[in-house]
Amino acid sequence: MRGPMTGTGLVFHIQRFSIHDGPGIRTTVFLKGCVLECFWCHNPEGRHAYPEVRYFPERCIACGSCVSACPQSAHALKGGVHTFLRERCEGTGACVETCFAQALQTSGRLMTVAEVADEVDADREFYTSSGGGVTLSGGEPTLDSAFALAILQKCKERGLHTAIETCGECPWTSLESLLPATDLVMMDIKAMSGAIHRDATGRGNGRILANARRLALSDVPLVFRTPVVRGVNDSQEEIGLIASYIRELAALRQAAAGSRGLPREIRYELLRFHRLASDKYRSLGREYRADSIDPVPEGEMLGLLETARRAGIDARIPQ
Repeated sequence: MRGPMTGTGLVFHIQRFSIHDGPGIRTTVFLKGCVLECFWCHNPEGRHAYPEVRYFPERCIACGSCVSACPQSAHALKGGVHTFLRERCEGTGACVETCFAQALQTSGRLMTVAEVADEVDADREFYTSSGGGVTLSGGEPTLDSAFALAILQKCKERGLHTAIETCGECPWTSLESLLPATDLVMMDIKAMSGAIHRDATGRGNGRILANARRLALSDVPLVFRTPVVRGVNDSQEEIGLIASYIRELAALRQAAAGSRGLPREIRYELLRFHRLASDKYRSLGREYRADSIDPVPEGEMLGLLETARRAGIDARIPQ
């Protein structure tokens, strides 16, 4: 969703000194909005493409300032007890501005391309020393591809390494438009089984796999990733199928390279699910369906890694 002003978009977080979203020390810009509904999502505040108010009741001091500030009467105070009527909230953020206890916080703010680029550029010295740069994540950066592209182009103009993290569930044209300004694409392949993928994310994986194949024919370095979730895709069979598909893509890229020279790298990463998002879901008034799921034990993760490597691909578990 583009903002009402040209060159603006919704950002819900900018994380500095990130070391898990590409090479080196990076600044990760999280854009709001995603078409998937992964029940274990670590960033539920990025799912909807509009501003949302998060409520942390343990911080509330029942001062009542939000009650008078909210134009939608989404807050009530009775008997010294504050109630947030979320169904009335339109995310204006008027209540947040009056909440000195920070029990209310806004997720999603309109930013211009220049504002984002300036914030990213502030840590240039760390990128230079570590081989880092900027990563667009989400949510899903292709959902507002025009805004994402403008950020990437501005960062490239400033000599920064650029990367995107994508779920791949988007029109190819949206993803393709970002490639000329992108130095690295990190893309999820959560399952080869369409049924497993639909049950876990709300959508099938046909377009994702097709986009992965198209990416393999590009010149951009690729890292495919699988968030390994207990009971979803933590079987040797499923990881083996994903790894075999990635091997096909690597072979496809090598065959297509031809006179263009050596093909750019394709790697595979297994990401261990962690159960750290409970407070985020609670603050948004949503059920966290993964709250009872334990992370896959380290020994089992190593076994899945060996399965992936036996398929003949460059696979690892990021530290």
